[in-house]
Amino acid sequence: MMSQTGEWDFDFIVIGSGFGGSVTAHRLVEKGYRVAVMEMGRRWTPENLPRTSWSIHRWFWSPNLALRGFFNMRYFRHVTILHGCAVGGGSITYACTLLQPPDKVWDYGSWQGLAEWKAEMPRHYATASRMLGVTENKILGPADRLLKQVADAAGIGETFYRTHVAIFQSPEGEPGGQTFPDPYFGGEGPERTTCKGCGGCMMGCHHGAKNTLDQNYLYLAEKHGAKVFAETRVVNVRPLNGRNDGSDGYEVSTVKSTARFNRHPRRFTCRGVVFSASSLGTMELLFQLKEKGSLPAISDQLGRRVRTNSESLIGVRVPNSSEDLSKGVAIGSGVYIDEHTHIEAVRYPAGSDTMGMLATILTGGRPGPGRIALWIRNLTVSLLRHPFKTLRILQPVKWAQESVILLCMQALDGHIDMRWERHIYWPFRKFLVSRGQRVPTFIPQANEFAEKFARIAGGTAMSMLPEILFDVPGTAHCLGGAVIGSSPEDGVVDYRNRVFGYKNMYVCDGSVVAANLGVNPSLTIAALTERAMSFIPPASETNWNDAAEPAEMQSR
Repeated sequence: MMSQTGEWDFDFIVIGSGFGGSVTAHRLVEKGYRVAVMEMGRRWTPENLPRTSWSIHRWFWSPNLALRGFFNMRYFRHVTILHGCAVGGGSITYACTLLQPPDKVWDYGSWQGLAEWKAEMPRHYATASRMLGVTENKILGPADRLLKQVADAAGIGETFYRTHVAIFQSPEGEPGGQTFPDPYFGGEGPERTTCKGCGGCMMGCHHGAKNTLDQNYLYLAEKHGAKVFAETRVVNVRPLNGRNDGSDGYEVSTVKSTARFNRHPRRFTCRGVVFSASSLGTMELLFQLKEKGSLPAISDQLGRRVRTNSESLIGVRVPNSSEDLSKGVAIGSGVYIDEHTHIEAVRYPAGSDTMGMLATILTGGRPGPGRIALWIRNLTVSLLRHPFKTLRILQPVKWAQESVILLCMQALDGHIDMRWERHIYWPFRKFLVSRGQRVPTFIPQANEFAEKFARIAGGTAMSMLPEILFDVPGTAHCLGGAVIGSSPEDGVVDYRNRVFGYKNMYVCDGSVVAANLGVNPSLTIAALTERAMSFIPPASETNWNDAAEPAEMQSR
């Protein structure tokens, strides 16, 4: 608690350690601030990471079920959201693909016209890329070569690209697995080992090649004084001393996230707060704080305009494939099948076959009973004509070695809303629930590409079962919900990520993104956070009076 002399435990408390939180922590420590990072997940190392996805208790995150891994799936009426939870946030389980969106994204959404985005963002993308060790992928696995072959056959071979990835790679043609002193920060960072192309990025890197945040931004933040509180869940944030705008600082209450009973409640004080708990986590926490009266001035736009990159997951399974399709990096290449739509080749490492339990025969058609009926017909015909082959592709064993996941993303704008409501089946408390028009789960041109892929590869095209049965797409790229806007009437934060209605309070994660990026969003989240942190003065110069500005005040 704050002492009688006016001392605070920390200058800033950062809630979450993903691409927003880790960038924030490093930049604030660099400016001389005392920083604490509250992270709900566990700390992972190559020694304690699970070897395959069958190690459910060390892969999935659901502490109430005694699952204490780093990956979770949240189910909503309109979307299934895949996300990470660890020290280092989603970087532990993400596919380390870092792409810049097209410039047109700054011309849409509530952030349009609020800054010279096209002029400002390139330098922040460059800084984030350097810090994260972004490089063009040099390791093309069998799935990537197949993607190029299919693209050539479809007449779009010229759009094939190697992804830009946050992986320490050997020069092309040289073997991986070689360890070197820190290659990124002049000896300030940890030693690294070059990538072996095992395909295990999304299960956590066992070799020290993946540039997760605990190897760069967060590593440097901790080295220079930031304190990371792992397995710590924030349950309350309230202004101190009755100053409702937070001008006297904040009290942050926490509990142990992995404890069922003795939850070790603690309280900390700080001058400023940064919410970086991911789009989903920040929305959920801010809704709770707004409802309980801790932060009642949070904009009513909270939960509005949540985007998913308009994704669909399809794939191809090649039983008895002559090559191990799991080899390479998690996402090594992609193609554009039209100006709005691109497809990336995705893989899990050998043995990580659990996601194969969600795969079924490719089925098109309009969502609803008609598509379910068509799926039943397709499955029945396939079982009658080729019973052994059909059963072979539906069982999960060796799925990772025999399958290519095709991640289809579209840069077409569309969104849903998240509200804080009671469920009919559990009326005793409120939850996040999705509202609005459904995101399409059937992208015809993507299905056509998957069928062509299957014919060339000698395999079978596959759909995700939840998309067919429930018309619910899956996404690892939940964005928005606390978007940048010109005022509290159309956003939660201003053009510098400051929360409307409070002082020294910021949101720095995917929830501020105000347009559909159409690409993997991690680099944009890091770049936007770099930009937000660039406005905060050094600790020796701050007056602790940083407040959001409505658009009409920016021009004064």
